[in-house]
Amino acid sequence: MTAATSSTLFPQGSTPGGYEATPRDADAVLDGLDPGQREVATSLHGAVCVLAGAGTGKTRAITHRIAYGVRAGILQPASVLAVTFTNRAAGEMRGRLRQLGAGGVQARTFHSAALRQLQYFWPKAVGGEVPRLVERKVQLVAEAAARCRVRLDRNELRDVTGEIEWSKVTQTVPEDYPAVAAKSGREAPRDTAEIGRIYATYEQLKRDRGVIDFEDVLLLTVGVLQERPDIADQVRRQYQHFVVDEYQDVSPLQQRLLELWLGDRDSLCVVGDASQTIYSFTGATPDHLLNFRTRHPGATMVKLIRDYRSTPQVVHLANGLLSQARGRAAEHRLELVSQREAGPDPAYAAYQDEPAEAEGTARRIRELITPVEQGGGGVPASQIAVLYRVNAQSELYEQALADAQVPYQLRGAERFFERPEVREAGLLLRGAARGGSADPALADVDIPSQVRAVLGTRGWTPEPPAGSGAVRDRWESLAALVRLAEDFAASRPGATLSDLVAELDERAAAQHAPTVEGVTLASLHAAKGLEWDAVFLVGLTEGMMPITYAKTEQQIEEERRLLYVGVTRARRHLTLSWALSRAPGGRASRRPTRFLNGLRPGSQAMGAARTPGGSGGIERGAAAPGGGGPVRRRRGPVHCRVCGRALTDAGEMKLMRCEGCPSELDEALYERLRDWRAEQAGLLGQPAYCVFTDKTLLAIAEAVPGTESELTRISGVGRRKLDRFGADVLALCAGRELPSAVDGEGGVEAG
Repeated sequence: MTAATSSTLFPQGSTPGGYEATPRDADAVLDGLDPGQREVATSLHGAVCVLAGAGTGKTRAITHRIAYGVRAGILQPASVLAVTFTNRAAGEMRGRLRQLGAGGVQARTFHSAALRQLQYFWPKAVGGEVPRLVERKVQLVAEAAARCRVRLDRNELRDVTGEIEWSKVTQTVPEDYPAVAAKSGREAPRDTAEIGRIYATYEQLKRDRGVIDFEDVLLLTVGVLQERPDIADQVRRQYQHFVVDEYQDVSPLQQRLLELWLGDRDSLCVVGDASQTIYSFTGATPDHLLNFRTRHPGATMVKLIRDYRSTPQVVHLANGLLSQARGRAAEHRLELVSQREAGPDPAYAAYQDEPAEAEGTARRIRELITPVEQGGGGVPASQIAVLYRVNAQSELYEQALADAQVPYQLRGAERFFERPEVREAGLLLRGAARGGSADPALADVDIPSQVRAVLGTRGWTPEPPAGSGAVRDRWESLAALVRLAEDFAASRPGATLSDLVAELDERAAAQHAPTVEGVTLASLHAAKGLEWDAVFLVGLTEGMMPITYAKTEQQIEEERRLLYVGVTRARRHLTLSWALSRAPGGRASRRPTRFLNGLRPGSQAMGAARTPGGSGGIERGAAAPGGGGPVRRRRGPVHCRVCGRALTDAGEMKLMRCEGCPSELDEALYERLRDWRAEQAGLLGQPAYCVFTDKTLLAIAEAVPGTESELTRISGVGRRKLDRFGADVLALCAGRELPSAVDGEGGVEAG
């Protein structure tokens, strides 16, 4: 199953332009890109780091970058290696690159790229064939535990397996595991010495049986490249240019492999968002992203903040969540700016108990999927998701949706292309493609009609069967293939049934399934990278969000980022809910998550929020003349200068307009102010936000003050900052050039 998108095979996506005909030349590849995306696409030399917020079109930016380089003759397709973290993402990237006329570029996961190299070089480096790959290590871990005379239940077995995987991606050997786990503050599921023994026995079992696991693929590839400079040189001659997506999720082992691929070159482009780091328990760390400029001092830095996915209302909540964040990732947070029309405000719902929450959610979904002409929302079921913190929460929602006769699909269940009816349909379509015009029923008809005719012999009908169960599940699978054929024909005029079959084969290899027409049930972790028109975030109580075992500040902040990921999955409709008790009749003692304090109606913030990365907070301590203490501002109602509504949000009050109201932003001035701010921050040796926050710069670029009096009316410009920076800011607003301008922290930094 894949992201619910506006088109299942070739989506228009949530960025400008979407999929079009293959561009006629290199310049046409850049058509439809916004300024930030264009900067990414044209920065083809040296190291490039793209900080890309949720919904800002990062995949679009990097695929157009590769395609532009190929079409302009700067990059040779076979010399480019693009790596990401899932087969689905790699398959999508390859599809986009083909559409842009850049076929032949390698787009793979880290494991896939490493395994390919290992298989090719193993005979030369070691001799013989590569050991057999064990896809599921749980059984071997269970056997290792038994040999150590340790009894593990099902959950403990899964957790110990996770600890072994974490150890390997952090390059921790068995004997060092107890000390490293303690230093890292990990909550081990068993005694760490015991886990260390199980880990060592597991490794011995693999050696005895001549097998390797997925982590070994990376470890062995790293070993070959380190020990054999001749092989490393051969790989580097093959791949001259690297692109890494989701760079905030790179583990130390993957980073080491990337460094060996790269050698002493800097032809590298990485893309990521520290605010979407939610896999630290697997060894992922945003440090490589945040330290990129340290490792590559001359790197070009580009920020993508225009959000094409979500409405201003959803983006406003997402920004509010991060405005309260702490820690290093929060210092680099991105303040998103929605590019969509206004939509409904996020809805908040408290229920008496968990079954009532599930039933209420199902009722609301039923209303959403009811056709507009019948008084409903007209949202397709495939465009709706229910997201929860842990998989065990799904059962209530499965039952509630079934009772409401709402079709649903569990993300992480049986893979689409492995379903019996889908495999059978593929064989039938392949036979029909080979038969061609020999079948009179398929002669002179378009691809979708051919597919409907073939699948009609195996249970597909224009209308779904009544009820649910296996018959309905089978129909949904076949209907998804019909929709896929319709999308394919619309995007590829003149294509044949054979072309569709080839596309199906490639998607099956990449596990890139079409959308099934049902509501998606998924954990927040599984929802990463996906999006829907309507999202229901459920079970948002203390103890579940943040989860009970999140104790340290770092763990709490990762939980906040997890909720942020959930919020930013929604395009238009967003509902956040919680239950006051677990079961009917229980004591209503639960509290909604602390992360919504100050954001949901009727709640108060837990304390002054620090806003190190930008807007949305309060700048404190503007000194009065003579150092007599902070300036006191007169308090009173602040009204939107566009629609007149009374403002209560600190960020909106700073801009003096509603988040969703039209902006009069002078973008050129805004970029000049950001460049100037970066220079000042460098001179002061302080972070950029200590000069002015992003929101204050936005307010200045919208108001374009001409006098000191007008400048001080902007929240965040106190007497001390007026004295220190006022003359420069007013000069920039007047269009005058300042001496000694340097490129800085704004949208683009050239090293």
